[in-house]
Order: sequence, then structure tokens, then C-alpha cells
Amino acid sequence: MIIQTLQLGPVGTNCFIAGDETTRQAAVIDPGADASEVLAALERLGMTASSIVVTHAHFDHIGGIQGVKAATGAPFLIGEHEGPVLEVAAERALVLFGIAVPRPPAPDRLLREGETLTLGGQSFRVAFTPGHSPGHICLIGDGVAFVGDVVFQGNIGRTDLPGADHETLLRSIARHILTLPDDAVLYNGHGPATTVGRERRTNPFLTGLAPLRDR
Repeated sequence: MIIQTLQLGPVGTNCFIAGDETTRQAAVIDPGADASEVLAALERLGMTASSIVVTHAHFDHIGGIQGVKAATGAPFLIGEHEGPVLEVAAERALVLFGIAVPRPPAPDRLLREGETLTLGGQSFRVAFTPGHSPGHICLIGDGVAFVGDVVFQGNIGRTDLPGADHETLLRSIARHILTLPDDAVLYNGHGPATTVGRERRTNPFLTGLAPLRDR
């Protein structure tokens, strides 16, 4: 599996190209802006976009969807509970932050909790992880996870935005992140990748937070 990280847009959002070395098919995860940069990276890697997957619909994660989809025809996938946020994302970006972003297209498919996606030749489970955004999802694979803005190196996602909730976010982390192996790599929406073990030991927001396992 090839994972290429691009930092895009005014706040340096991480966009990931997760590609299969054999088929040269790739998922574009969170194309937040600058579709031309995403397309150039696909060409440089010799990859074809097979899907566009968005962890959540905040403006800094969706600005490049329209351009990538128009150029590649790849279907756009998002969590089933994130539709209302997607619908107002462009307007909210302008009102709250004074930033204009292209209006995203309608999703081609809604992703449900527990379903499996094949990205870059690997299987990933869709995990519903609200708290930063009401319909946020993470993509959990074998030893690797794309976690959007749920958790960062030494930090967690903002909960001062519309539809966010701090306790809900901590429950999502306890259920879906802290139950992963310590060596699982977390590719997040901003900043460097980290591991579950590092965050368990050093992230001040997670000190004392116990894993929450489904019964």
C-alpha cells in the first residue's frame, strides 16, 4: 500500500492518496483544497483515482472534491450522518471563517457504520466517530487508520464548532481508537502521523481515558 500525504489549503489539511501498488488504483481521502495538486500527485504516482472518501464535511476537508471528481469521475463517499454538514459547508466556511470554497457535489454513496471498504488494496472498516462533527467517520485498517480530526499528535479535534461535543468525541476515541493496537499508525487531518501507543501515553486529553469495548 502506498500512502502519499499532501498538505492542502489555508490551514494545511492533510489529504491522503492511498494506492494499491499492483492495480495502481487509489482512494483520495479528504481532498480539502487545491484539486490540481491532488491530480498532479496521482499522475506522478501513476495512480488512477477509484474513489474520493471524506471523513467529515468541514470546509478544509471538502474544497477539492469538485475538481477531483470532475477530472477523474471517481465516486464521492461520505458518512451517512454527515449530509446536513455537507449541505451547509460552503456557506458556513464563508460566514464563520471568511473563506470561499467550491460547493461540493452530492455524495454518490453514504457509508454506514461497520461496512468494509477496499482502499489501496487493503480492507478498512468504517467507524462512526462523532464529536468533532456529527457524522464524522474513521477508516480502520490492519495497523493503520485514517482518523480525520478525531485525534492528532498530542491533541484532539475541536469541539467548539456547530454540532460538536467534547464528551461525545472522547467516547468515540475510547471506542474506536484506544481499542486499536499500540503500534497502529494514525493518519490524521492536521500535522504528523502518530500511533495509538504514543497518544495513549502522552496525549494530555487521553490521560486516564480507558478503552471502551463493545459488549
